[in-house]
Amino acid sequence: MGFPENRMRRLRSSDAMRKMVRQTSLNVNDLIYPLFVKEGVQIKQEIPSMKDCFYFSPDSIVDEAKEIQRLGIPAILLFGQSAERDEQGSQAWAEDGAVQQAVRAIKKACPQLLVITDVCLCAYTSHGHCGVVNNNGKIDNDKSCDLLAKVALSHAQAGADIIAPSDMMDGRVGYIRQAFEENGFHDTAIMAYSAKYASAFYGPFRDIADSAPTSGDRKTYQMDPANADEAMAEIGLDIEEGADIVMVKPAICFLDIIRRAKAGFDIPLAAYNVSGEYMMINAAADAGVLDRKTAIMEMLVSIKRAGADIIITYFAKEVAKLLK
Repeated sequence: MGFPENRMRRLRSSDAMRKMVRQTSLNVNDLIYPLFVKEGVQIKQEIPSMKDCFYFSPDSIVDEAKEIQRLGIPAILLFGQSAERDEQGSQAWAEDGAVQQAVRAIKKACPQLLVITDVCLCAYTSHGHCGVVNNNGKIDNDKSCDLLAKVALSHAQAGADIIAPSDMMDGRVGYIRQAFEENGFHDTAIMAYSAKYASAFYGPFRDIADSAPTSGDRKTYQMDPANADEAMAEIGLDIEEGADIVMVKPAICFLDIIRRAKAGFDIPLAAYNVSGEYMMINAAADAGVLDRKTAIMEMLVSIKRAGADIIITYFAKEVAKLLK
């Protein structure tokens, strides 16, 4: 049966009809909102490279957490920044570090809000790399994993619900899972940055974290954007090592990777709608060349349609309001 008997436009004839047959729905429970915490007191400082994003001190971040909980967003992802840096990034696992303080304060004020902490060394090392740099200028993978496990354990001890290692060292999920088991943190989940690509879309974030490497780049540990099969191998290994949730980062240039991961693995899948993707929409909207709200929703729905169960996005607060 063809035209005119078969008219595809019948199911597009009204808003109610389109909503009834819609295949992909975005829900506030799909969202995670990233937040940035730094040392200090009563800080809420605008971030120049990221529209409507702020640095918070551990005390002032509580009010932001309360607003996020009120909007119905189930989780936040905390990133730390430290003015005190050394070769190993030792401030990353300090008991009085900004992230550790913020976790304790947020969990006390908003116990039902899931607190996820990013685990990496780049914002704490003097050289800006995600692992320990040897005398020959190369990353020491296994020594880095030891330190990353220390960071993760310090976050779990502070009360974090989920730990998210973003460094892309081989085996780090296993190191972290072993540290949790040995110290009684059996229920602390791991959300692994499993397929994290060496992407140009991290530019605004690196300005936020002041974490650009002082020499070289991250291509020896972050993935080549040309590779897809490698991403499936990385995800499989992280699951074997004990990851509870896996992630693809960035999102919109890697929708095919999200689709393959969803088809290939029976585990919750997150996608990170990264800073460059966020600012790309903002810049185009500010230039008046597209409608901001429509573009945001179209982009996030496409990530969900590709197969993501969870979307980490700087648009989360705005989207939560739109969905209401």
